[in-house]
Amino acid sequence: MNEADRKARNAQMLQQLYPTFRAKIAAVIADLEGHGHRPRIQCAWRSPQEQRQAYESGHSKLLYGFHNVTGADGRPEALAVDLLDDDHPNQEGRLFLLQMASSAESHGCVTGVRWGVPAAMAQAIDAAIARKDWDAPVKVGWDPCHIQPAGMTAREAKAGRRP
Repeated sequence: MNEADRKARNAQMLQQLYPTFRAKIAAVIADLEGHGHRPRIQCAWRSPQEQRQAYESGHSKLLYGFHNVTGADGRPEALAVDLLDDDHPNQEGRLFLLQMASSAESHGCVTGVRWGVPAAMAQAIDAAIARKDWDAPVKVGWDPCHIQPAGMTAREAKAGRRP
């Protein structure tokens, strides 16, 4: 995707996010751009039908997740994004994923970089991030490009809690 299209897509997708979460994701994008990456929001808000498809295809483990959050009036207020490396959208490298996880965590979010990874391997991710060893030979989780707020559940978000 060319640079103007990537930036326009990100601007459009950011509008689908709850405002405080939007600011966090904008900061993660800026951090990654500062590292020379070209992050692209692939997905922000999902309709219930899109979420069901993601669930049935194995891309989500939830029928209602942070991507599905709406305001009281039904407008999208997603609390999740899938953030890809636009230069390598089908195969993000560890450099991008570890820098993304580090940035997300510094802005009060978590990623799927550790999801499904045994504890010892998750500790290796923690150590790599702490050392800023972006090329560390770590195994990443099953949804490493996903970012959501830390310290809350999808059930809490559905009930109206916001970061």
